[in-house]
Order: sequence, then C-alpha cells, then structure tokens
Amino acid sequence: MDDDEYGDADADDILAALAAAEAGPSRPAPAQQPPQPGPRIQQPTPQRLDGAPPANASGTGGAPKVVQPTPQALPARGSGSSILVSPRQKGNPVLACLKSVAWEYSDILADYGLGATTCALFLSLKYHRLHPEYIYTRIRNLQGKYNLRIVLALVDIPNHEDALRELSKTSLVNNVTVILAWSAAEAARYLELYKSYEHAGFAAIRGQQASGYAERLVEFVTVPRTINKTDAVALVSSFGSLRHAVNAEPEQIGVVGGWGEKKVRAWCKAVEEPFRVRKAGKSGVAVAPGAPGASRGGDGDGAEEDAEALVAQAQAEAETAPGSARQNQPVPARTASVTAPSLGRNDDQLSDGIAAALARLRDKG
Repeated sequence: MDDDEYGDADADDILAALAAAEAGPSRPAPAQQPPQPGPRIQQPTPQRLDGAPPANASGTGGAPKVVQPTPQALPARGSGSSILVSPRQKGNPVLACLKSVAWEYSDILADYGLGATTCALFLSLKYHRLHPEYIYTRIRNLQGKYNLRIVLALVDIPNHEDALRELSKTSLVNNVTVILAWSAAEAARYLELYKSYEHAGFAAIRGQQASGYAERLVEFVTVPRTINKTDAVALVSSFGSLRHAVNAEPEQIGVVGGWGEKKVRAWCKAVEEPFRVRKAGKSGVAVAPGAPGASRGGDGDGAEEDAEALVAQAQAEAETAPGSARQNQPVPARTASVTAPSLGRNDDQLSDGIAAALARLRDKG
C-alpha cells in the first residue's frame, strides 16, 4: 500500500485549488489624488522713482516696499602725494634737487605730473636751439589732456632773447604757461611749489587786507618804505590823530622818537605831493591842482577843461602884454593913487584876451 495518504487524486485536487486561489479577484488599485497647488508667488509692485511710494505699500497684507539705492558721487581721482616723473627724464639734474616732495617714475605723456589736471614739460634752451621742433611736438601731444600745462624752460645759453620770444608766442597760441629757471635747483623748487599747492584755494595766495581801524591807519602811514609800523604808532601817538600828523611841520615830526631826517623827508614828501598833476590837452600849459584850469571832483567835460585852460593862457598873455605893464621890471607896491582909467585899460585888455580865447575855442569846436 502506498504511504501517501492523499493519493493521486488528492494531489490533483490540491494543485487545482492552489491555481484557483492565485487566479482569484485582484485588489482594487487606490484612486489617484489630484495634484495639490504650490504656494503662490507674489510679484512686487513697480515703484516710481520720481514720486513717493503708495500709502499701503508698507502694510502687512501688501507687497514688501522696494527701496532704490541713492546714487553716490564718486570721489575725485587723486594723484597721490608724489610727483610723477616720466622715464625720459632719467639723468636730469633737476631730480637730484627735489628734496621736500617725493617723486616716482610713471608712464605719463608729460615729463612731470604735478596733479590730476597739472603737468610740466622740461626744456633746455641749449637743446631747443639744436632741436626747435621738439617742444612743439610735445605740446601738440598734450592737447586736451590737462587744464594747466607748463613749459619749464632752463635758461642755459647766453643769447636767449630770440628763443624766449619764440616760446612766448607759442605759449600764447597753445595756451601754455612758460616758467623760466636759471638753475636746476630753481626748476626743482618750482615743481615742488606746484605740487604742494595742488589742493590749495585762492586764499592761500591772496594778500591779507586790514580789517580794523588801527591796522588800516598803520598801513596808510607805512606807505613810504623808510617808515615801519613802530614809527607809525609813535607818530600817531605823539600827535593824537592822523590829521594833526599830516598837518604837522617837519620840525615837529623830527622830535618824535625814532624819526630821523630821512623819515621826516619821506613823510613830508608823501603827504604834500599832489594827488594829480594834469596838463592842458591842447595848449600845453601845466595846470596845478589849485589853478583855475584844474578839474574839481574828478574828470569834467573835455570842452570845459580846454576852455578853462585857454582862458588861463589868455589871462597870462594879457598880463604880460607890452602895453599892460613893463616886462622884466619890478612892480612897485600899489597905492591908493591908482586912477580909474588905468584899471579900465587893464580890464579891457583882459576882456579882449578872454574873448579871443573863446573865439579860438569856437573855431576848433
């Protein structure tokens, strides 16, 4: 008997049952879910740069405020604290004389760079006499590169008048400044001064003007070169005022301490000299400030001045006429016995002279 308790029939039934179980109804597939939308991207609201932003732009529910950066002015390009020297200047004795300002070699068009807008060309007149076209080529190459262009000319020849005259004409045509130096040390000093005053204002070279009364008073008194500030203070202190000092006699001024004969003479000459000495235009007669033909309070009309000058000349001619008085003779003192007819004759002669002068003036005008 077979040991298999199921038998052949049972084995076939088991296989058929397993096959039926595997071929049974399959599990339903899960339903596919629709895709979820992502977060919404909020674009910023465009802002007008020339107007104020809207009032609700900074609210919690609105878009973030867009702030444009403010344009900043760029600082001016500096040229450093040293003088820029072109390599073509190697061996120039001027470089050995640059003591107070540092210098360095640099590839520049000019010979010396003295600032962002200033340059210098070095020229020896001895070399210029041999190669006159050199400086004109160098100046042409610098057109439009610098605001201030300098030609530093070293005068190292005895006959330099013609060369300097030609350089002066060139400087006027090409808007170039010519600086003359008679030694390498002097040329180096000019370069140092231009570099040190690169950022200086106009007040650095402007003279100081007196602001107070005392300073102006001292400045007025010290106009003669021999009088110093101490002498001015002593003079005004001695006389109490400038008016008394001007009207004082030389002997009185000489008593002031520190005032010698030379200073007294210079002061009296300065205060007594007339402000203006004018000559009559057509007559050639010198008219003093107090004479009838002198102008009062400024320049008057030209015809008036000529008329006064002609009248003065006519009076002088009438007084020196042969019939009016004896020429080159001492005039005796007048007494009360002068008769009326003689006065009448003098007046007639003066009137005739004035009338003749006015007639000549009318003919010329």
